[in-house]
Amino acid sequence: MTAIEPDDQEEKPLDPAMESVRRKMVRLQIVSGAIMFVSLMAVFGAVVYKTMREPKETASTAAASGVPSDAPLAATLSLPLGFKVQSTSFSAGQMLFFGETVEGTRKALVFDLRTGRTVADVTVAGN
Repeated sequence: MTAIEPDDQEEKPLDPAMESVRRKMVRLQIVSGAIMFVSLMAVFGAVVYKTMREPKETASTAAASGVPSDAPLAATLSLPLGFKVQSTSFSAGQMLFFGETVEGTRKALVFDLRTGRTVADVTVAGN
């Protein structure tokens, strides 16, 4: 086997330019490591926040429309006397009744199922 010279084992001091580059590289490595650590902690924090938070119900669920899941909703709407319903529509927990009164006036009545009351009484004027 070849013998290794003892002076090859000793580290020789770097020239000043290389020592400056080495210091900059060490500083860059420490800053990069700190940034990566902070980013990783932010991701873990977001995951923990999402898992610990109470789930929000979507608009497609019955609770979002105001209808209880254990029993059907019961409500009574009193339309004006002699009101002739021509069409109805339902959206987001509200019912629209479109029709004519006894006097021939066209009206749109909006009934909210959550509150159980008429929220709009619109007279439709026109030819």
